[in-house]
Amino acid sequence: MEEELSEGCRGKAMTAAKVATCSAPVNIAVIKYWGKRDEKLILPVNSSLSVTLSQSELKATTSVSVSKDYESDRIWLNGKEELISNPRLQSCLQQVREHCSDPTLAGAHVHICSKNNFPTAAGLASSAAGYACLVYCLAQVYDVKCDLSLIARQGSGSACRSIYGGFVKWDAGVHDDGSDSIAVQVAPASHWPDIEILVLVVSDAKKEYSSTIGMQASVETSELLKYRAKCVVPDRMTQMETAIEKKDFQTFAKLTMQDSNQFHAICLDTYPPITYMNDTSRKIISLMTKYNSLQDEIKVAYSYDAGPNAVLFVESKNVPELLSLVKHYFPPTEEQSNYFHGVDLQGIKDLDKVCCYAEHVETQTAALSCFFVVE
Repeated sequence: MEEELSEGCRGKAMTAAKVATCSAPVNIAVIKYWGKRDEKLILPVNSSLSVTLSQSELKATTSVSVSKDYESDRIWLNGKEELISNPRLQSCLQQVREHCSDPTLAGAHVHICSKNNFPTAAGLASSAAGYACLVYCLAQVYDVKCDLSLIARQGSGSACRSIYGGFVKWDAGVHDDGSDSIAVQVAPASHWPDIEILVLVVSDAKKEYSSTIGMQASVETSELLKYRAKCVVPDRMTQMETAIEKKDFQTFAKLTMQDSNQFHAICLDTYPPITYMNDTSRKIISLMTKYNSLQDEIKVAYSYDAGPNAVLFVESKNVPELLSLVKHYFPPTEEQSNYFHGVDLQGIKDLDKVCCYAEHVETQTAALSCFFVVE
C-alpha cells in the first residue's frame, strides 16, 4: 500500500478538511475464494491464498477527504459520480466511523475519488484493489487503529488480501461474528523475487455474471463446492504455504493450475452453469499445457479468476521464452502498437527467435487485447 498527501477529490477549497491518497495493488488468488457462509459479513466457505502484484502496471488509486463543511457523502469512480448508497460501501463507511479515534470528525462527511488503471469488472480483481485502497484511505483520515483487513473484507472479500503485499492468506475463520476471518501475510514479496506474473488480457468487457451472483448460485447448487471446501482446500492451503516457504516452483505451479481448474469446474457444476472463460482462454490453457509437456519440468502456471483473462506465473529466467511463445501464437494486430506493458523488449534480443519450442506446439492462433508483465 502506497500513501501520500494530496488535494485528491477535495474540489473547492474547504476549511479543515483532512485528506489522504493511496494506491493499492491487485491480488491473484492461487487458492481460490468462491462462496460465502455469511453474505452480510462476507465470510468465505474456505480459506484462500493470493499473490499480490506489483503496482507498476495494475493498481487502484483513491483520494478521500473528510470535512464537516461537506453536505453529504459523495463518490466518483473513474471520473464519474456514482451513487454512494451501495450496501458494501456503506458497510465500510459504517465500520470505519465506528472505529474512528478522532472525536472531532463526528458528523463529518466524506468525498471519495477512485480510479483504476485497468479494466473494471473484467475478472482482474478491480474490486479487491478498489476497496483495499478505499479502506486504507478512510482509516488514515479517521485515525482507525484496528485490523483493516476486517473492514476491507466487508467491501469485497478479496480486498482483505490486497491490504498486504507479497503472499497473503485469508483465513476463513470459524466464529459467527467474523472476528477471526482476517488476512495474514505468509511471506513478503522479497522472499521469492524470482517469480514474474504475466497477465494476458483476453477481454476487457464487463463479465456477464458478477462474482457475487456467481458465488451465490454455486453455494446454493454445487455439491463440488461443498466437497472442495471440506476435503480439498485445507490440505491444499498447507501444501501451498510450504511450497512458498521452500520456493518450490514445481509444487506451487501444479497447485495453482489444479485450483484454477477446480474453481471453473465448480462454475460448470453450478446450476444453471456459469462460464467465465472463453475460447481464447482455453487456447491459452492448451498452449501452456503443451509447452510444459515438452519440458522436464513445469515452466509456467496459469490461473483464471472469474473472467476470461489469463494470469501466468513463471520464473524470471523463463520470461523471454514465454514472451516469444505468446507473441507467436497470440500476435498483436497492426493497430495494437501498445501491446506489451511492463517489459523492456529492447532488453530481450531476438524475441521472435528465443523460443525454440514454438514449432513443436500445435495450437491455433488467437487475439489478445494486451499483455502485462508485472512482478
